[in-house]
Amino acid sequence: MTPTTATAAEPAPAPSTPQSPPGLDERITRALVGAAVGDALGGPVEGWTPEQITERHGGRVTGIVGPWHGENWRTARPIAPYHKGDGHVTDDTLMTHALVRVYDRVRDHLDAYAVADHLVPDLLSPRWIPELEAEALPLQRIFLAEKWIVARLHYGHVDPREAGAGNIVNCGAAMYMAPVGLVNAGHPEAAYAEALEIAAPHQSSYGREAAGVFAAAVAAACHPGATPDAVIDAALALAKDGTRSAIEEVCEVASHHDDFEAALAPLRAAVEPFDTVGPDYRSPSLGARRPSRLHAIEELPIALGMLLVGGGDYRRTVLGSVNYGRDCDSIATMSGAIAGALGSEVPADWAATVAEASRLDLHAPARTLARVAREVFARDLERRRSHEEAFAALAGTP
Repeated sequence: MTPTTATAAEPAPAPSTPQSPPGLDERITRALVGAAVGDALGGPVEGWTPEQITERHGGRVTGIVGPWHGENWRTARPIAPYHKGDGHVTDDTLMTHALVRVYDRVRDHLDAYAVADHLVPDLLSPRWIPELEAEALPLQRIFLAEKWIVARLHYGHVDPREAGAGNIVNCGAAMYMAPVGLVNAGHPEAAYAEALEIAAPHQSSYGREAAGVFAAAVAAACHPGATPDAVIDAALALAKDGTRSAIEEVCEVASHHDDFEAALAPLRAAVEPFDTVGPDYRSPSLGARRPSRLHAIEELPIALGMLLVGGGDYRRTVLGSVNYGRDCDSIATMSGAIAGALGSEVPADWAATVAEASRLDLHAPARTLARVAREVFARDLERRRSHEEAFAALAGTP
């Protein structure tokens, strides 16, 4: 992937010290690198149960592992002939980096039309795809629910604000919304609203809601002095319907655990009443992925639960997410982004291995997004001051 070119040189941020919390640039870097590393760790065990993971790897996954099917990864699952493992990122990271490129082009808050005008063309532009070990269109790698965006907007010319209706309801939009939370760092309400708008061409119902809540959680994690509990409180203050209920139930259970091994089964039991996929992840139930006000995606509540279990520590949080199984690459993407935004350091050896294996510069998107976030904040200040002046004139107040 070619790193995005900076539009203007800026002084390097002052490094944090043990006495000072990480600043904006560091939090953005740790969040985006942390999301990619979590994605790469979870990819090879996605779709399996904790018990199957233990049997396959002779214990819990504690770092980067190889493909589940070994050398037969190309043919073991013809529907998904991807090299998952060995440090390769998946579609979660491909979509996250694509959204960063959209922010780089627009250099302001995004809306549904930005998805149609910029994200869709990006998905149709050749890039290096780690799991295919080749340059290809991202469209050829992303899942069916993401292909929907291109089909509806590029070929169907559907109103971008309505295009998500009818898609299967899943975590597809939520998994790449970390950049929205980072652009709105410290302002979860704004992140929530913007993510809901961006997710409109992609998802509906609780899939779209999860996108908003995840972005809000990342924004809340960026607040100086934020804790895992504060992140959960911010998410619950905004979450609606089944998403809110699922987060409440899962996080209540998580609050009684500080070891992911003991938490795996209780967390699954807590989220199960809200999950439409069913007990067999690879064979969804007939009621799976349909719009509902009572249900929730599984990934976001579990990511938040693992954040609590891990105490906000990146390694503990992400390893808990990975060993949960099921859609664990997306779970670890989300929990890794939030832990990174809180300021927890991503293990340098993991990040280096993922970057080398995936042949991606994991830091370049962070540098780009940090510049964009500053520009957007400056514009927000100008807009707010203009509004204050107009309102004061209208209301007759000084």
